[in-house]
Formats: sequence, structure tokens, C-alpha cells
Amino acid sequence: MIESHEKCPVTFTMGVIGGKWKPIILFLVDKGANRFGVLQRGIQGISKQMLTKQLRELERDGILSRKIFAEIPPRVEYSLTEKGKSLFPIIHQMKNWGETHMALLD
Repeated sequence: MIESHEKCPVTFTMGVIGGKWKPIILFLVDKGANRFGVLQRGIQGISKQMLTKQLRELERDGILSRKIFAEIPPRVEYSLTEKGKSLFPIIHQMKNWGETHMALLD
């Protein structure tokens, strides 16, 4: 039996971390890229507007937290929440799958 769209856990998960950019953002934040400029430089082809949108969605969904430092100019850093850290078995499997299948192309 196929589950309805609203009750499908895979659909729910893809709604939170799916798309072209979110898994890459999460992977980079986990590796220490926690500032907007660093993330933008680390993701080839992403616009400032799209990065802002994706970061806001991840924050809204409780995956990332944002800390604003009272400095001039203001500094903002992103970090994974506990909920975000719980996604890393999935993200690591995606990385491992990609490494395995990219190697097969060589």
C-alpha cells in the first residue's frame, strides 16, 4: 500500500532537507563553514538570494540555529541543532554513495 503524501515519512524528510542546496549546506556547516560568505564560496552556483532562502528554511525547520554577534559589521554564524545533527547518518550515506559511484565513473 502506498502511503498518502501527507503521511509519507520520506516525503516529509525530503521537504526538510531535499533540493539541490540543503544537503550541501548541511554538509559544509558540519565541516565548519558556519558563515554566510564561507558557505557561498563553498557552493558553486548558488546565489545570495537562494542561500539566504535555504538558510532561513533550515532555521525555520529547526535544523540550523543562527547566532548574531553584536559587532560592527554584524557577524552571523550558523550551527547545527540537535535535530540537525540527527540528519547526519543520512548525509554521510549520501556522501558515501556519491564517492562510491563517482569512483566508478573514472
